[in-house]
Amino acid sequence: MEGIPHPIPRTVDEVFDDFKGRRSGLIKALTTDVGKFYQQCDPEKENLCLYGLPNETWEVNLPVEEVPPELPEPALGINFARDGMQEQDWLSLVAVHSDSWLLAVAFYFGARFAFGKNERKRLYMMINDLPTIFEVVTGNVKPSKDQSANHNSSGKSKSSAKSCQSEHQSKMVKVAPPPKDEDESGEEDEEDDEQGATCGACGDSYGTDEFWICCDICERWFHGKCVKITPAKAENIKQYKCPSCNSKRARV
Repeated sequence: MEGIPHPIPRTVDEVFDDFKGRRSGLIKALTTDVGKFYQQCDPEKENLCLYGLPNETWEVNLPVEEVPPELPEPALGINFARDGMQEQDWLSLVAVHSDSWLLAVAFYFGARFAFGKNERKRLYMMINDLPTIFEVVTGNVKPSKDQSANHNSSGKSKSSAKSCQSEHQSKMVKVAPPPKDEDESGEEDEEDDEQGATCGACGDSYGTDEFWICCDICERWFHGKCVKITPAKAENIKQYKCPSCNSKRARV
């Protein structure tokens, strides 16, 4: 439900921009704004939906009354399951439905404006290069092939990341986050680990000269700007808890 009208996307690039804006808003709701989102999903209220808006914001609202709706509608009644599940399981469920809704909206525009086979394929490939909301929320983001090539060419290895970590005597890295934890599945998995991590808030991979911080509870990495932490502020944090872990512990 969108109170402020937004331009209707008519080309592949415009539809993809619309997709990215809505996706960013939904990711904010389920990560950095999770406390506010949780409170708005009161099970005592009527059927509620989570909407991502093209301007990278989100809102929890009742479904539109018009039938059929102007756009495909997101999952109905997400608030009813809130208190009957573990919070992370509930957030993951909402994330899955949000991914499905985003695809429905994007390909609704594709059908409405008669995208051809090649246009639909291009749109899907652009969307498929981004991590799903579910992957971001659960921390299971895997770098794309392009991202992997960038990581490998940057020359960042586990040893360099660990030495940087020990130098600062904390879980903060100024340029790039360390790779994900090692498992015991051999050299092939080790190579995958070295490809690096992605931001637990926005899902994007790191860039040069970006400040990162790691949550000491869930061990996910975040752009400092996504969680509103500056390098100076981080120096005074003994144990960092991301917004999701902060809100979760506050309700326990």
